[in-house]
Amino acid sequence: MERRPKYDNRPRKKKDTGDYIFGVRAVIEAVKAGRELNKILIQKGMNKELFLELKEALKGENYPLQFVPTEKLNAITENNHQGVIAYVSPIEYHKAEELIEGLLEEGKKPFVLALDRLTDVRNFGAIARTAECEGVDAIIIPSKGSVTVTPDAIKTSAGALNRIKVCKTDSLKDTLFYLQQCGVRLVACTEKGSVPLYETNLRGSVAVIMGSEKDGVTQDLINLADLSCRIPMRGEIASLNVSVAAGMVLYEKLRQELY
Repeated sequence: MERRPKYDNRPRKKKDTGDYIFGVRAVIEAVKAGRELNKILIQKGMNKELFLELKEALKGENYPLQFVPTEKLNAITENNHQGVIAYVSPIEYHKAEELIEGLLEEGKKPFVLALDRLTDVRNFGAIARTAECEGVDAIIIPSKGSVTVTPDAIKTSAGALNRIKVCKTDSLKDTLFYLQQCGVRLVACTEKGSVPLYETNLRGSVAVIMGSEKDGVTQDLINLADLSCRIPMRGEIASLNVSVAAGMVLYEKLRQELY
């Protein structure tokens, strides 16, 4: 009787993280058309002529680029990718400055959530779901070094990412400074915060800043913020999952507005 190996070491196709397009011409046309692309994967050492053509098309653009071995591209598609694959965003991103201006013109008090270098798509989805429930007007994320809106994120958010506006920015610090100049108070949520959450005034125009899973809110943003708050804890771990922490802060904002 033939024995089967205990482990199957054959390479497996990786699960797609969203819709993608492949081939130099297809990606160039997508760039020219201004399509929202989450990231572009480029083969290391790809054909020089094709690379120069792609590089010319990307000049002045700010798409996240990753240079990867050809094996990674082959694991995504068996088609002739020509050394380039681009992931297409399932939503249209907004510009934070235009969004805030629109809200102010309507006489509204902006309620914004800024996510500083979040990397876990499930946390992102969970946070977006809570944000939509608690009345957040927009979520702001960095263009690089951050999660993006993918089909998995939309699924985890229970579709909230199709309803709430998401803004990408090349500089989260500059965008938050702009919001501050528009009268939006910046509140950083960090374990280093000087004020307990229940004593923090979250009424009115506010941008809540939540940090990454690894090291929280960056010091530059804490310094920029009008105030920093902390969530009181008694346990030994003294560290919360960012989506749980965000839920607490966003609920406290709504509680203060309602009562």
